[in-house]
Amino acid sequence: MKTQKYGIAPFLVLTFIYFIVGFMTTVNGQCQGPLKVAFLADAENLRNTFTTLISFFFFLGYLVNSPLGGRWIDRHGFKTTVLRALWIMTAGVLLYALSSWMSINYSHLVLGISTDTIPYGFFVFLLGSFMMGTSAAVLQVVINPYISAYPLKGTQPVQRVNISFSFNSFATTIAPFFVTVVMFAGIPLEQVTAGQVLIPFLAIAACVIIIALITSRLPLPDLEGIRSNPDRKLEKSIWSFSHFKLGVIAIFFYVGAEVAIGVNVNLHAMEIEKEGALLSFFGNPNLMVGSVDLGIPALLATLYWGGLMVGRIISGTLKKISPRTQLVATTVAAIILTITAILLNNLWILVAVGLCHSVMWGCIFTLSTNGLKEYTSKASGIFMMGVFGGAVFPVLQGVMADLFGSWQWTWSIVIICELVMLCYALYGSRTNEVKNLTPVTE
Repeated sequence: MKTQKYGIAPFLVLTFIYFIVGFMTTVNGQCQGPLKVAFLADAENLRNTFTTLISFFFFLGYLVNSPLGGRWIDRHGFKTTVLRALWIMTAGVLLYALSSWMSINYSHLVLGISTDTIPYGFFVFLLGSFMMGTSAAVLQVVINPYISAYPLKGTQPVQRVNISFSFNSFATTIAPFFVTVVMFAGIPLEQVTAGQVLIPFLAIAACVIIIALITSRLPLPDLEGIRSNPDRKLEKSIWSFSHFKLGVIAIFFYVGAEVAIGVNVNLHAMEIEKEGALLSFFGNPNLMVGSVDLGIPALLATLYWGGLMVGRIISGTLKKISPRTQLVATTVAAIILTITAILLNNLWILVAVGLCHSVMWGCIFTLSTNGLKEYTSKASGIFMMGVFGGAVFPVLQGVMADLFGSWQWTWSIVIICELVMLCYALYGSRTNEVKNLTPVTE
């Protein structure tokens, strides 16, 4: 291996692209609240359910197309796969803009579902969400194993993953206020229209195109040992590694919990903000004015995603604490915080779970791919299918909110997810099938 070939530039390139992934993932989720008003004003019985379909279709892209990323890596390399994913992202953003254009020019085109009527522009937005999810899935299939295996001096795999993720989390932290302040100009919720997102999404599409063109001219060398030869059949099935198989299940529940809080906390906040409970937490209930302000829900989302960013920065400095130990400690803490938040119906406590969620992805991915070597690229593609949990649990929570008439007890879903991850940390992450391979630092 030539040392000069593996400088810091490829690490920085993929870290910046991960920033873009985090930003667009959160923009998609944070559009749920405003578009609930803009698109679903005539949906009464299933409004929360339809709203959470925005996140559902985004993460459906992970389930359907994550394996595609692994195949592209093996056949075409990392750089070509990254560029293809960025062009798919551009298509997704342009579909967002198209949905806005349709809402302006063809608002009379609606589809009746039961007693509700849904404009066609909403379904175009869902298709855009699916394309965005596909792009994010393929990019993460590249970035996760590449960053984990990249020979950056003085770091271990879980550190590199969490350093990259801290930039991803910075993007998720600023995205809620981008939606509130830029896309919807900080206006009261009842005045939101779908047409307001047309220009911002066109601007974002132009930025993604520029990023793709710049990336095409930057170095991104292939790494040996994490790609399989597409013309040679692997000796084992990837599913023969139990620590990986159980890791896919663990990440399914992790992403379900992470996304449920990240995209639904603002919907819960809009529900209880009318009672003045959120603002009175700051000792100034008189700030409430008859209309619902998007600022407080955006602040909650920002605090949650900001917690992920802070936690990942801290975790990036931890060299001697194993991924397994970190995962045990954070899942236990998350369970305690969530139970407290439910009992007190206090969203300020709930968003503190972001600090706990900060390290879970990196820990689960590192433990799941430990010792897989040439199976890693294939494993990464399949592993990302587990991100579909981000589609299932938020929608399930929306259905529960419609049935219960409140979001409060729907957060019990998060507790179940944390318990599954705790079991994986304690029992499921053992690497019995790869004792003859070199493991990561534990």
